[in-house]
Amino acid sequence: MRNRSWIAAAVATAGVVLGAALYAHELETGHADVDVAAPKVSQVPKVSKAPKASAPERCVGTRPVGSLPTHDDNSPMYRLAGHIDALAVGAYAAVYTGLSVDDRTQTLDVWRIPSARFDTAVCGAALKGVTVRLHDSDVSRKSLDKLSDRIGDDMKRWDGTFRMREVGVNERGFVRVGVDDPDKAEPIIKKAYGAKNARYIKVEYVGQASALSALVAPVG
Repeated sequence: MRNRSWIAAAVATAGVVLGAALYAHELETGHADVDVAAPKVSQVPKVSKAPKASAPERCVGTRPVGSLPTHDDNSPMYRLAGHIDALAVGAYAAVYTGLSVDDRTQTLDVWRIPSARFDTAVCGAALKGVTVRLHDSDVSRKSLDKLSDRIGDDMKRWDGTFRMREVGVNERGFVRVGVDDPDKAEPIIKKAYGAKNARYIKVEYVGQASALSALVAPVG
């Protein structure tokens, strides 16, 4: 599977600027943003992985390919991905989490805080030949970007204890933190950013920093 996270046509994390109306819409969904304020450090969170997604809803595109404008790729799947990108930085930024594409099956997976309006907008725009799978999440991309940026700013904070090598947002709804020693790093990182943030942090082993990590945060 070939994954791409679409926010304003960028692969690396990017901040999303929202108006007051978007925050009001998010409150209507019954979901809150990740708490990225100064954390309480009195207890190490027990949650160590991002929440599991429920079984996806599915819709199959019926619109003519030419009904959406082309961007960098003329394929129906990438035209639709570009359209969702526009929705994600516009009226639906408060519910959008991320997406990935599968070139082989022409399938586009979208993670979002459940929203009938967003689902209708996405499936209504789906082009012929493209299958869309809609997955539940409980966090918006804008919140994950904030958390990722904050962790990235601490890239060298724990040098001498462990080395943080990568930080980035995963489209499924968590921040992936690559380190040289996950067993040592995970409790320290999750305690540092608080219990509310910890459930959206996934700490994994990374042997060396990838090219993408240089776009996300400086590598020590």
